[in-house]
Amino acid sequence: MIRLFLRDLKLAVRAGGGFGLGLAFFLIVTVLVPFGVGPESATLRVIAPGILWVGALLACLLSLDRIFQLDYEDGSLDLLATAPIPLEGVVAVKAAAHWMTTGLPLTLAAPVLGVLLNLDTPGYGWLVLSLAVGTPALSMIGAFGAALTVGLKRGGLLLSLLVLPLYVPTLIFGAEVVRRGAGGMAVETPLVFLGAITLGALALLPFAAAAALRVNLR
Repeated sequence: MIRLFLRDLKLAVRAGGGFGLGLAFFLIVTVLVPFGVGPESATLRVIAPGILWVGALLACLLSLDRIFQLDYEDGSLDLLATAPIPLEGVVAVKAAAHWMTTGLPLTLAAPVLGVLLNLDTPGYGWLVLSLAVGTPALSMIGAFGAALTVGLKRGGLLLSLLVLPLYVPTLIFGAEVVRRGAGGMAVETPLVFLGAITLGALALLPFAAAAALRVNLR
């Protein structure tokens, strides 16, 4: 499983679908927002938590279709399905690799981009924490969506339509953590809900994604 994890990391970087593409998209979204809503500091300060979380969420979408599609096309997924490694473990490893190449870089870059949106100083720590807690759920939910559409050609649009509604609770609670933290309010409730979503996704979705892969590989 460690070799599979390292292999996916190398493929993500070499194929150009890893952290570089996601970070570039995240930067573009953050830079364009002030042009669209105006440069007023007060306005940017209010919308910063939501914009940063929406940007991170959309950046995660860019590489979801590559989680299983490349392995499906070259036949590697069939070999992984018959390997001694449980298919649920394969799903978890691939989701972890996606998070390492997409979610983690976005989490680390978010405070820098928060400066462009005039995020309140107390919100930076909560921004990093909320993304660190919430982005694993985005990768795991994305892996489930990728498993559902792995057998479809040009299924990227369908994948986005399937995954985006499942992303909404994570987006709501993640942005709320940052908003409350930036305003000096209590963040325990949205943070607990955000953590519960992530833990639930990590506990249940590997089995659902593996079942979907078995159906598509028949």
